Amino acid sequence: MPVAQLISPQALNERQAHPGLVILDCRFALEDPDYGHSSYVEGHIAGAQFADLKRHLSGPMIKGVTGRHPLPEPSALLEQLRVWGINKDSDVVLYDDGPGAFAARAWWLLAWLGKRDGVFILDGGLKAWHAAGFKLTTDEPDVVPGTFDGQPDSHLVLSAEQLQARLGQPGLTLIDARAKPRFRGEVEPIDPIAGHIPGAQCAAFNENLDSSGRFLPAEQLKQRFAEQLAGRSPDELVAYCGSGVTACHNLFALGLAGYPLGKLYAGSWSEWINDPARGVATGD
Repeated sequence: MPVAQLISPQALNERQAHPGLVILDCRFALEDPDYGHSSYVEGHIAGAQFADLKRHLSGPMIKGVTGRHPLPEPSALLEQLRVWGINKDSDVVLYDDGPGAFAARAWWLLAWLGKRDGVFILDGGLKAWHAAGFKLTTDEPDVVPGTFDGQPDSHLVLSAEQLQARLGQPGLTLIDARAKPRFRGEVEPIDPIAGHIPGAQCAAFNENLDSSGRFLPAEQLKQRFAEQLAGRSPDELVAYCGSGVTACHNLFALGLAGYPLGKLYAGSWSEWINDPARGVATGD
């Protein structure tokens, strides 16, 4: 079974009543941390529970040390997965407003802890759900705690030091999910230093989507990433972004294209620039 799977609004609507289905609403806005929860309270897909990027899908930020959204402690994340009712054999559907970045972060965390079967992202998110004519509810589900247990896969994560040691090696493919103006260092609306990690290629995450906000077909995604791999092994691919969120969108898209689960530099640009000894590049 592929590690990256999509589900359409129609298919989710048909499966909503299935026992064992867990739905997580991952909506978030970087400029308004309360947006996700307030939106969930106003209306969500029936059966969904709220998964907050900062409280559930990230660990505490340490200024000057970590990136903006460090990985959560595995034990805390495992406990939260059980609170949401997740078991080893659960089907889990993740959604956000549409682009899928926050849902992809949840997907990657589940894969990191070993939950790789039966995890789906709602293709097109809530935008597609609304377009299909389906409604929301304000009712919150009754949840039976789950029993999922797993271990973090250290092979899927790179620290800043590990990445720095790999820079310049011929087999490395390093992709940056931020938009081209941020990658080039032309603008930087969030972090204090503009630019990118030396040797990286820009792979803006929104280019994984078509004009309707749904993921491109697998063959198109495969071609997109094949150009960046340029014959190098996908096993040596590392994804990053500003804080370890939209990079997960690229890793999910790689999975849809049939590539193996890639590595995440979770600290990303916001961690990288904490150390002035680390290189900074601008332009293409």
